[in-house]
Formats: sequence, structure tokens, C-alpha cells
Amino acid sequence: MIPEKVMAILKANDLEFYEFPEGTTPTAITAAQMLKVKVGQIAKSILFICKSGRAYLVVCPGDRKVSLSKLKKIAGEKPRLADETTTLQLTGFSPGSVCPFGLQDINIIVDLNLREYDVVFPAAGTSGSAVETSFEELVRITGAKVADVSNPMSQS
Repeated sequence: MIPEKVMAILKANDLEFYEFPEGTTPTAITAAQMLKVKVGQIAKSILFICKSGRAYLVVCPGDRKVSLSKLKKIAGEKPRLADETTTLQLTGFSPGSVCPFGLQDINIIVDLNLREYDVVFPAAGTSGSAVETSFEELVRITGAKVADVSNPMSQS
């Protein structure tokens, strides 16, 4: 079931959402299969923490990986992937279900490579959910900064 705070944002922005059995969309590949879309249309949300304690949520295409060196240039310090406990504490969501909407005290960066798609699908707070939105709506609703922070999977 989609969390209340997420549902309120979805309704306020008239966004269409999809719910599947819990645990069926924990990865970009499984989410794309359930939605019958390209893996790149899945807007995966990944949390990173810096030594200073600053948190960055990167939302990038499901067929790309976050570039730590690009993120470091933006953060001004070395980021590390947040563990499951930290992700849950800071976002209220477990990895694989992180919704980028309604987060507090987290810097959100939407990777500009998501612009390639007319429609993208971030998670809605469960590992069995997705929200249908556009790149522009995603940036507007999250208040994110747009930057190139990813590389193709085949590149490090």
C-alpha cells in the first residue's frame, strides 16, 4: 500500500500510479517488466551520504549507474552509497522502494539523461509501486537540481 504522505502528493499533482504485489518491482529491470516499458524509463532513486552528513538522492534512468566522480564534483566531497538502515531512516523507504517526493533535508538530483523519455516511473514508496510522470513534473515536484550524474552501465 502506498504511504499516505506519498498518496497525498500523487493526488495533489494528479499523477497516475500503479500498484503491484509487494516485492515485485524492487529493481529497474523487474519494474520495467511489470510496466511493459524500457528499463531506462524507470527512475531509480539511490541515496548517497557524504562525510559531512549531507545526503543526496540521485534519480537516474534504470539502465544507467550513478557516477561517484560526477556526484563528488557536485557535492564537493566524496559520497558513499547509503546502507539499508540509513536509507530507511532518512527517506522513510527501503532501498528498491524509495519515492523521491516529499523528502526533507535531502538534496535531490535528477539525472539529465531521464530527459530522453517522455514518461518516467519512480517508485511510490513500496517495492511494488510506480508513478507515471514526465521529466519536467519529476523535477518540479521534487524541487531537484538537474545534472549529469550517471554513466552507461558498461562504463565506470
